[in-house]
Amino acid sequence: MKRFLFSFAFILISTFLMGQNAKIEQKITKLLDQMTLEEKVGQMTQYSSFFDVTGPAPSGGDNKNKYDQIKTGQVGSMLNVRGAKQVREMQKLAVENTRLGIPLIFGYDVIHGHKTIAPIPLAESASWDMEAIQRSAEVAAIEAAAEGLNWTFAPMVDISRDARWGRVMEGAGEDPFLGSKIAKARVQGFQGDDLSATNTIAACTKHFAAYGFAESGKDYNTADIGTSTLYNIVLPPFKAAVDAGCRTFMNSFNELNGIPATADTYLQRDLLKGEWGFDGFIVSDWGSMIEMVAHGHAEDGKHAAELSANAGSDMDMESHVYVKHLKNLVESGKVDIAHVDDAVRRILRVKFELGLFDDPYKYCDEAREKELLYNAAHTEAVLDMAKKSIVLLKNEKNILPLAKSGQKIALIGDLADDKNSPLGNWRLASDNNTAVSVLEGMESMSKNTITHETGVQLYSGDAFFHQHININTTEANGIGKAVEAASQADVVVMVLGEHGFQSGEGRSRANIGLPGMQEELLKMVYAANPNMVLVLMNGRPLAIPWAAENVPAIVEGWQLGSQSGNAIASVLYGDYNPSGKLPMTFPRDVNQVPIYYNYKNTGRPGPKNEVFWSHYSDQTNAPLYPFGYGLSYTTFEYSEPKVTTMGRTADVTVTITNTGKVAGTEIAQLYIRDKVASVTRPVKELKGFEKVVLEAGASKTITFKLTEQELGFYNNQGKYIVEAGQFDVMVGTSSADTKKVSFSIK
Repeated sequence: MKRFLFSFAFILISTFLMGQNAKIEQKITKLLDQMTLEEKVGQMTQYSSFFDVTGPAPSGGDNKNKYDQIKTGQVGSMLNVRGAKQVREMQKLAVENTRLGIPLIFGYDVIHGHKTIAPIPLAESASWDMEAIQRSAEVAAIEAAAEGLNWTFAPMVDISRDARWGRVMEGAGEDPFLGSKIAKARVQGFQGDDLSATNTIAACTKHFAAYGFAESGKDYNTADIGTSTLYNIVLPPFKAAVDAGCRTFMNSFNELNGIPATADTYLQRDLLKGEWGFDGFIVSDWGSMIEMVAHGHAEDGKHAAELSANAGSDMDMESHVYVKHLKNLVESGKVDIAHVDDAVRRILRVKFELGLFDDPYKYCDEAREKELLYNAAHTEAVLDMAKKSIVLLKNEKNILPLAKSGQKIALIGDLADDKNSPLGNWRLASDNNTAVSVLEGMESMSKNTITHETGVQLYSGDAFFHQHININTTEANGIGKAVEAASQADVVVMVLGEHGFQSGEGRSRANIGLPGMQEELLKMVYAANPNMVLVLMNGRPLAIPWAAENVPAIVEGWQLGSQSGNAIASVLYGDYNPSGKLPMTFPRDVNQVPIYYNYKNTGRPGPKNEVFWSHYSDQTNAPLYPFGYGLSYTTFEYSEPKVTTMGRTADVTVTITNTGKVAGTEIAQLYIRDKVASVTRPVKELKGFEKVVLEAGASKTITFKLTEQELGFYNNQGKYIVEAGQFDVMVGTSSADTKKVSFSIK
């Protein structure tokens, strides 16, 4: 009976939604019939904020021209306008002055929080907790919508294997299975169940596609990968976002197969809009249309507009080539008017779904804005997210957790009392210096005597989003005080890493060790007192081989946002038992990069007691810390996995026991290997994971179900296939620590 009622309710809801969609399409068709070509092109144009909308109007020059274009219906979207009052005034220009009153859509980079800042996305991914990640996106959406925004340029779902690339901080790491789950969670968090609600915003999945494979880890660089990597590694998270209902996509800066993504017809028209059935719209990345001239693919701005429109790029972000050239291109027959109509239909569809035609000012409520920004419930949510994101990398002799009283603690490092860097990059709406520092967190949670010394300054001058950080490489006057404090302490807590603006867009690094003079400081303090805990704050995997070998306890604390210090202190003192697992491999040496767990075996895999196998002669192949790795204050034991096959499905059962003395959470991971395939498969691929909460001494039996969805792969033509043969299945605590069993399918 319950199943019948559920099915009946589902049918009713589906029928209602189909009716609503049909009504929207009818309204769009009617509106399109009234629009001039100039107005259609206007919907395909997006500008960044260019004047104080609450002040006087621009009186001359390019800003005056843009102002007039908004008032005549030649602009469809604005970005970098926020605040209920500001958005209302800008919206008025379009709605109350234009012939058809079509509202603007307001976009903004809401990446990991808006005012209340959550951990950077790579850190959130270390939680492997989809509910917490979805809740984090919900909080960001609520605050962004309260400031008048209705569209975020997130999530970034680019898979990357190269820690040198600064934008790894913005994604979910190196694995397409985990990345797909996280893509779905973030889209659902931003968009909710009702896109027209005032607490949701449209998501934008980016960057389509292969941006994370930029050669040498240099941002904006060429990507050169095979079709197997494209179909099996790069594309799955994008497909997951489409399946989750994401309403917009953003194409990428890079070229692939010699074609800049902005002009890639296969990716945009054939695959995304065609095979995948995506009915939202595609926006270019900032200036990516005009940048095709520098790529050597377009002759000039007019040619760039032609290539972009024909390839399926629906909206031009800040290249200004559509507004200048698209009308003439259509009139001359170089761009089919059907392409323009399709793009405008898609853009209008999202505006209707957001409810902007019903009430263009629905997001512009200053009372709601005041109530929801920095809301206490949001603080609680980002604190929970931050604690779940922390990864315990090492804990020899159980130095952690620390006692809460009776200890002298030397807290050392420039980042230890920093309230700005922990906010990370891509937090454009945040207020500077609003993070809880590690010093504040530790002092608030204990009665210990804490002495803080900077040791060495990490950087000099001010740090801004659009500037490079000036790292200190010469000034070491504070090391003496730090060493003295350490020598008098019972335990040393070192807080080292990257500034929040050392990762992110344009922040590629050739060397990914501790920046500046921090390693020198670390070694000298360790010599004075080796009873040490190292807390890392960083936006990418770091190469820290000396610390990994010598320092007894290491905590990966990332850049955890507004509640950073409280989250880290709760782990250091044992109020929270860490459960995070690495979403990206940590190398021993930057020269191992790109390094990842799901590599191919090659014809000479080794190891061998001779030189002729795939290896380095001066470094091990093994990473410093592998994908999926993370310790706890307790220990877990896995039984031998058992497999039951049923046709082309398999159930994998394993029992996990908490063998330690405290309760803990384990993230059990399942990997497979297709041993013989028409297209070679990796040595292992993540295909399942589950969070298991256990009291000390308790056990739990869990079952992973493998179906054709997990057992198959894409061939080099992009066709998904499942082949008969033998599989290894591996279950364990990380990609490098598993127990194996084999099975076959026919």
